[in-house]
Amino acid sequence: MSAKYLEELFGLKGQTAVVIGGAGVLGGALGEGLARAGAHVIVGDLTEEGCKARVKALEEVGGKAGFCTVEVTKRDSLENLLAEAVKQTGQVNILVNCAGVNAGSTFLDASEADWDRVMAINLKAVFQACQVFGRHMISSGGGSIVNIGSVTSHLPLSRVFAYSASKAGVLNLTRNVAQEFATFGVRVNAICPGFFPAEQNRLLLDAERIDNIIRNTPMRRFGEPEELIGALLLLVSPKAGSFVTGAAINVDGGFTAAWF
Repeated sequence: MSAKYLEELFGLKGQTAVVIGGAGVLGGALGEGLARAGAHVIVGDLTEEGCKARVKALEEVGGKAGFCTVEVTKRDSLENLLAEAVKQTGQVNILVNCAGVNAGSTFLDASEADWDRVMAINLKAVFQACQVFGRHMISSGGGSIVNIGSVTSHLPLSRVFAYSASKAGVLNLTRNVAQEFATFGVRVNAICPGFFPAEQNRLLLDAERIDNIIRNTPMRRFGEPEELIGALLLLVSPKAGSFVTGAAINVDGGFTAAWF
């Protein structure tokens, strides 16, 4: 198989990708994958310091990158992110919704504030970003949106009930928005990671939980952030993923199939 063929199939040259949550562990890996595939990556995250560090890392691997800080729970901040991305590159072809938080309490100990925070960042922000960026993509002829779900969106796991509920909402939202945007040339899909050493999992990773998760993952390990890149490139590629919308790809080491 030639490099030229792979470039034609998966290459993103001339595309602009906005990664919300792009300064984090998983968002950073996804942004690097997009940059290496030829996209100009705009990093959107909460702090300027985090965004600048990620841009520097992307430039060090030969990528083109810029940034804009964003508060994902505020619509006007998302609109500013879009405007800044268009100012820097002229367009937005790809959006990756990767911002996420968790609350690790038991159900009876959970506060309404914890619930509201998880729902606002994990679900409402995705709804708002899909509206803001989807409208731009429709008006400019098409694009691709990838939302980050989770295997816990359809599998029970203690102490992550709010996170699980929010990610179930993300999957349902993804399917509905995909249906509505399909005739406008905007594809909307989701990636459902298994267990990765990301920020939102830190509350879960005591020794007993690590052992339990690994025992019930057929590959007997956690995922590495770069192992999400292949699924992402398929979903955002204008050619390889051209007939894929409303899909949710599990990247979980077999965890879904092995659940007991």
